[in-house]
Amino acid sequence: MPIEIPTDLTPELVPLSWLIGEWEGSGRLGSGDEDSEHFFQRVSFVHNGLPYLQYRAESWLTADDGTHLRPLTVETGFWALERKQLDADGGPGLIPADIVPALKSADEVEALRNADGGFDISVSIAHPGGIAELYYGQIKGPQIQLTTDMVMRGSHSKDYSAATRIFGLVDGNLLWRWDVSTGGEAGKGLEPHASAFLKKVS
Repeated sequence: MPIEIPTDLTPELVPLSWLIGEWEGSGRLGSGDEDSEHFFQRVSFVHNGLPYLQYRAESWLTADDGTHLRPLTVETGFWALERKQLDADGGPGLIPADIVPALKSADEVEALRNADGGFDISVSIAHPGGIAELYYGQIKGPQIQLTTDMVMRGSHSKDYSAATRIFGLVDGNLLWRWDVSTGGEAGKGLEPHASAFLKKVS
């Protein structure tokens, strides 16, 4: 399936452009074995003319046949190329960006390529229950790898200390996997948390 790049997309979002749209599909909790619970997920990546994508993922627990049982969770955040913020960029808060974007051409974006031939990215994601994640990683063509740099937890949040996520575009479908560490035992590492297979619906 060809990737359509919106004409009003700021140049630095072109590497992320294949994510833009709405995706739906099913997944499994945990390692995805026979006893793992099923869920349905709707994901959207939206741009508004600024140099980031707005992300939202809403999930529902389902029966084996796909029947929705109850809401599971919602997460929301922002995806962007990782680079130094310039005077032309907006923020913090309501400080407006310049009308002309900080990176104005494909050549300026290409200069951000890393030694591996991809682009460094940052992703911030907020969850219910007082948890927020800051990921750093790489996008290289239709593949994304993310690792938490920081997990912020509220005073009454459940244990959650680290995570990795991978995303890939395969035959026009979005596949992802999420591994987490919930702390607790000393030296406890990352364990499978969930994975899904999503189709683009718009």
